[in-house]
Amino acid sequence: MDFRIIDDTLQYYNLMLADIAQAKSHIFLETFKFANDHLGVRFRDALTRKAKEGIMVRVLIDSWGKGPVSETFFEELISYGGEVRFFEKIKINTDLFTRGHRRDHRKIVVIDDVITYIGSANITGYNLNWRELCVRIDGELALSFRKVFMENFGAFNPYIITNKVTYTKRIIHGDFEIIRDVPSIQFQRLKKRYTELIRKSTRSVVIETPYFLPGFVLRKAMMDASNRGVAVTVIMPKHSDVRMVDILRNKYLGMLHNAGVKLLFYMPYNLHAKLLMIDEAIFSISSANFDYRSFRYQYEVALIGSEPEILRQLQDHVSETMRNSQPFDHESYIRRPLIEKIFEWILLPFRHFF
Repeated sequence: MDFRIIDDTLQYYNLMLADIAQAKSHIFLETFKFANDHLGVRFRDALTRKAKEGIMVRVLIDSWGKGPVSETFFEELISYGGEVRFFEKIKINTDLFTRGHRRDHRKIVVIDDVITYIGSANITGYNLNWRELCVRIDGELALSFRKVFMENFGAFNPYIITNKVTYTKRIIHGDFEIIRDVPSIQFQRLKKRYTELIRKSTRSVVIETPYFLPGFVLRKAMMDASNRGVAVTVIMPKHSDVRMVDILRNKYLGMLHNAGVKLLFYMPYNLHAKLLMIDEAIFSISSANFDYRSFRYQYEVALIGSEPEILRQLQDHVSETMRNSQPFDHESYIRRPLIEKIFEWILLPFRHFF
């Protein structure tokens, strides 16, 4: 198999569009956001051309993240036999603040059972200058991701999700592990797997995430690892696209810093990568943010493994991210405005929904 880590967003889109253009049998695309903008139009038109050629095209988009696109936006694609489904439409009910957050946050593309893309990037021009983290895989791992997509595509209609037992099981493919997480307060498979990996770490833990709101168990695992001599590093954007998360995360930074966790802020643009790397020997590339909402309420997917070529490229990726980051300033943190501290307390009860 061939592996390519992509953190340049424009390069990611161009590579995917080139692969779509070469598709011979089918294209399966699952994403949280598919925007009605110049980039969304490019992808829609590319998919429409392939459907016109007789290629099977199936698209799964979350109803929350889809923005203004609808069946009408994909009308020509559908007329040529393409299938477009929207994950669970938003409904106003008594469970709005939990049910409404159960979103399909996965990003998967499978082309001809040969090419797979998985990672952090949505289909939208909004994030063209963001630093993402995706992997392009050329090889038989596509067969496992085809299985993941087909079960996702068939598991729910626009209004009802069918949580089959097989739908939540992990998939082992050689040395790779694919974890599919579903909304659950009890199970939270990704959180438990990440906690296990951090607890077993002996040398280093690296976390990249746009939204950093770890729960108590993960915070304790990180601080315990640091206290036993593991170099724990968290890289997050200085300013994400969700200001309330930036304010709320401050609640946790002081205690982590005091425990020896190294905190870095990516400076140029928004850092949207989702990475966990343990001892430079195990990686997780996923759709999940390091926060309550992803682990508790959203449908996520992660690729975990120890492939040397992926690890080598990830080390280059992390080094470049660090070069463009600045360290956490504890003195400035202590002197942060009182109004920010007040908002941290106000927002704290709603931390599960950001």
